[in-house]
Order: sequence, then C-alpha cells, then structure tokens
Amino acid sequence: MPQNVVAYVTLTLLCCATRLAAQNPVPVTAVRAARMLDVTSGTYIPNPVILIAKGKITDAGSGLAIPPGAAIIDLPAATLLPGLIDAHTHLMARMAEGNQNEKYILQLAGKSEAYRALEGAASARDTLRAGFTTVRDVENEGSGYADVALRDAIIRGLVEGPRMQVATRAIAATGGYFPERLSPDVPSFPRGAQMVTGADEARRATREQIFYGADLIKVYADFLDIASPNTTRSLHATLTPEELRAIVDEAHKGGHRVAAHATTREGIRNAVEAGVDSIEHGTDVDRELLTLMSQHGTFLVPTSAAYSDGYETATPARQAELEPTMQALRAEIAMAKDAHVRLASGLDASTGVEQGKNASEPVSLVRLGLTPLEAIRASTTSAAELMGWQDQVGSLEKGRFADIIAVRGDPLTDITELRRVTFVMKGGTVVRQDSETKQ
Repeated sequence: MPQNVVAYVTLTLLCCATRLAAQNPVPVTAVRAARMLDVTSGTYIPNPVILIAKGKITDAGSGLAIPPGAAIIDLPAATLLPGLIDAHTHLMARMAEGNQNEKYILQLAGKSEAYRALEGAASARDTLRAGFTTVRDVENEGSGYADVALRDAIIRGLVEGPRMQVATRAIAATGGYFPERLSPDVPSFPRGAQMVTGADEARRATREQIFYGADLIKVYADFLDIASPNTTRSLHATLTPEELRAIVDEAHKGGHRVAAHATTREGIRNAVEAGVDSIEHGTDVDRELLTLMSQHGTFLVPTSAAYSDGYETATPARQAELEPTMQALRAEIAMAKDAHVRLASGLDASTGVEQGKNASEPVSLVRLGLTPLEAIRASTTSAAELMGWQDQVGSLEKGRFADIIAVRGDPLTDITELRRVTFVMKGGTVVRQDSETKQ
C-alpha cells in the first residue's frame, strides 16, 4: 500500500478515535463529605471533594469543581479516611474457640482445602466491609495455596474482598509449628507450615512458594511449645541464622519481602540480623533489639489486641491477671516509639468471631500509648510502606486507588470510630453505604 494512503488511513482512524473519546468521556465519580483526614499532615480538610476515574483518584481537595455529568456521592455528615490496611491477617483461619493446638488439629483434619478457601472468602468479605481495603495475609495456616486462589478470585471480581498480598504456606524449622504432639504413626498428617532443615531446604521452600504465587515469605524464626506438659512455655524450635539468611537472600532477589514471627530475644535477633522486613509480635523485644531493628529499618507488627482487647470491660480480677501483660505491652510500644521503629497494625485474627474485627488493633495501640493519629498511620501509610504499596494505597492522593471509608465522628478524638465504619469504597466501587452516612 502506498505510503500516502497509509498516512491517510492512520489519520482518519485517529480522528475517529478522538471524536469517539469526546462523545464517550471516561465516567467520573465525585465523593463529597464534611471533612477528610490527611493522614500525612494529620489535619482535616473541610468540605472535601474526591474525583475518581477508572478506579483511581484523579484529584482530592477542599471544594473542588465537579465535572458536568459526574456521578455524585454525598456524605454530608461523614469524615473520610483512606481505606485501612491490616498487615497481619490469616483469612483462611476460622478456628473454633479453645485450646490452640487442639483446635488447630481439628481445622487441619476436619476441613478440606476447598472448604478453607470458602471460609477465606467469608473472612475477606467481613474484612472489606469493616473498612480494611488492603491486607497482608501472613500464612494460610495449612490450606496449601488457597490464599493465592482467593487473592486471584478477588482480583477477577469473583468474590468480594480486600487487595491481598499472600504468604502461602510459611516456613518453619522441622517440628517448629502447629500441630504439636502428633503421634509418630501419622507422619503424613498435614502441617500448618512448610518444615525445613538446613539452608538448602530453606532456600528450596522459598523458591517453591514464590513459584506457586507467594507475594511475600513468612518465617517462624522461633516457636514456643504451648502443648508442653510443663507449666511454662518453652522454646521448641528455631530457624538457624543460616536458614534465615538463605530465605531472605532468595526472597529479596526477586523483590519479595520477608515477615518473621519472632517472640523471643534469640528469634528476634536472628531474624533482624538476617535482614527480614518485619517482626511479627515481638513479645520479648527490648530496647537493645528495638535499636537494632531501627538500624536495619525493620518494621514491628505488635498484634497487641489479642492480649489487650477487652481489658477495660474485664472484671477487676481479670484485669489484675492481665496487668503484667498490659505493662509489658505498654513498655514495648513506648520503647518502639523512642527507638523510631516503624509500626504497622495487624490483628492476627484466627477465629470466625475475630474476622472482620480488624479495627480492634488500632484501638488497642491507642490503649497502649500511641496517639489516634499514630494508630491510623500504622493502619494506612506505615502499613502501605511495609507492603511496598505506598504509591498505590494508604492515603487519599492523586494516583492512588480510590479506596475510601467514612465514619460519622472524629477518629482523632475517639479511635473507636474505626469500629463504626458506615461507608466503604474499593477501587471506585461502593462496597457498603449505611443510611446514616447520608444524613
């Protein structure tokens, strides 16, 4: 075909495309409210307007002009915040109440991986409707790669749930995770994590999990034996420094982060020195280890609500029992702040009752010494940074996903407002809108 004809056809097609685009502009949604929290500055923006197209924020500010033809969502009595982030979930875990080891055995023996995936879908729905639009799911508790399937099903719109980063099976030292005290007659009984011995097996497990879809790697740097007949919990198994370094090296080569369950001083130190990106729980952390974490840029995910939630409403006798734990948690948070260790919020829910109660963790963090703004940042900007998604989620800024929640009151005055979310939008799609939000 002659060049002049090609040029003419190309120009004609471009003109047609331009006219079609003008006739069919990208749909715009505008969300208006009483005020919006700028989580970076810690200040409220009055009369905010958030403009959304193709699932992302195109502009956000006070009193912005709304384009003609835009769909308008009016929330005149509401306070807008970014969609919240839970950095320590187990969406596949909907265990019964009771002894941790026994209920873990029942979960593995009594539920198929297909059923566990459906349970995960229920947890994902509950979590999203609670205002948590993003999660870092740090191990699926013995359900194979069901979390990968759930993540992908959410992406494709088959089920309702938050954005997910998944850790799949997790990695532990041989004998170093649930279930404990199994009979040697059932060596093939399913385990809650992938067991390894030696650096080569640790590296192989990391490669395998990444190959099958892991976004990050979860390790059990240590594990306390809770099924021991002794009255005190004893250190049961610990990944060696060599094993941890092999895992971190293999994960980081491909840009995958590593989260380390670590509750003892030995486990925390080994994990931090190996280069993990976060310490989960950190129960026995002290000032020396927190200084080490700060030097390495290691995040702390305290998962404190499991210990402190319900403290205020407990009986005096129960409060007296909990007080040593509360004091230790308050000291941990205070030392972490002093050492400038970055905190991310994570609930660590493992039962059906706990799933969807994710706001209990930022509430707990305030109870233990954070300001409401610091707890909100732990559930937004800081958690987004831990995940490496700070340019996508965690704040209401241009270019971020339109993940927006609303509450009626002032969360900077009363952090429990996060438990009363009345509006949830994920990627520009309204997931929840209670009638009182409109008033």
